[in-house]
Amino acid sequence: MPIIQSLDRALTILDLFDENNRELKITEISARVGLHKSTVHSLLKTLQLHRYIEQDENGLYRLGMRLLEKGQLLLQGLDIREIASKPLQELSGETGQTVHLVIRDGAEGVYIDKVEGSKAAIRYSRIGRRVPLHSSAVGKVLAAFLPDSEWGKVLAGYEYSIHTPNTIATEEAFREELQAVRKAGQAFDREENEPGVRCAAAPVYDHNGHIAAAISISTMASAVDDRELAAFAERLRGTAERISAGLGYRPR
Repeated sequence: MPIIQSLDRALTILDLFDENNRELKITEISARVGLHKSTVHSLLKTLQLHRYIEQDENGLYRLGMRLLEKGQLLLQGLDIREIASKPLQELSGETGQTVHLVIRDGAEGVYIDKVEGSKAAIRYSRIGRRVPLHSSAVGKVLAAFLPDSEWGKVLAGYEYSIHTPNTIATEEAFREELQAVRKAGQAFDREENEPGVRCAAAPVYDHNGHIAAAISISTMASAVDDRELAAFAERLRGTAERISAGLGYRPR
């Protein structure tokens, strides 16, 4: 398949911006993409013209509002957010904890909705953020309930980044964990992705019985003990069943 070089370069520039790089100088962009400054300038001007890039009074570049507009259109098209909204709000209200709705995109999960808990001290998550499959409860769920034939595709070349001493580090260990998750019908993150943070997750199914998303509840290990986390996990499973029913899923 032929690649349009200028489009590929422009998209590569957009990918440079993230939560740690909200603004960049043209010299930084040029160095990171390995292109001459004049070429980068032309690409940035084109992106500015279409409002995908903005430049402030100090000459720093940042993502433009057109991306937000397109992102909102994408989110509005995900009916699962609307169906899950009330159950997630109720779960967060009952537990005081932060809850999330996550879908899979390739070998990562993506937060598409979040309800901040009244007792929550966790602020690392945000809508649009990506999360690894091997070190997160939602990621384990999204992988575990795929058909066996899909596991090989998802795990091919997967990188087991180590985030904490508890992070799963090998494919063998991850496959064992996925089998356990499938058997239990839920997953846990035992301070594997963020130190001090423990999460539980459960699957959401669509009308065809396929995994559509995962929902999770995030807790601070210092504030929620094993017994309370287990109780939260049971409520979470009930919430997942409600959302699945809203999507037309009927257990066999």
